[in-house]
Amino acid sequence: MTPQEQEIAKMKDEITTELRAVFKGNMKVFDWDIPENDDRKSAELIIKVMQDAMDVIQQEIKDGKL
Repeated sequence: MTPQEQEIAKMKDEITTELRAVFKGNMKVFDWDIPENDDRKSAELIIKVMQDAMDVIQQEIKDGKL
């Protein structure tokens, strides 16, 4: 196992917790801003934007920008 793989194994839970916190924070904003919020639809939209952002970051890494 490489040092990077060892480090990510240690950090996996922390990264997941941080991403979950970002997701939940955005869900709260939807609930505050939309009186009759559809939680499932909001969750799908937030996850889509988060995935799009991850895709952009991944491409930036491939392009040597990060």
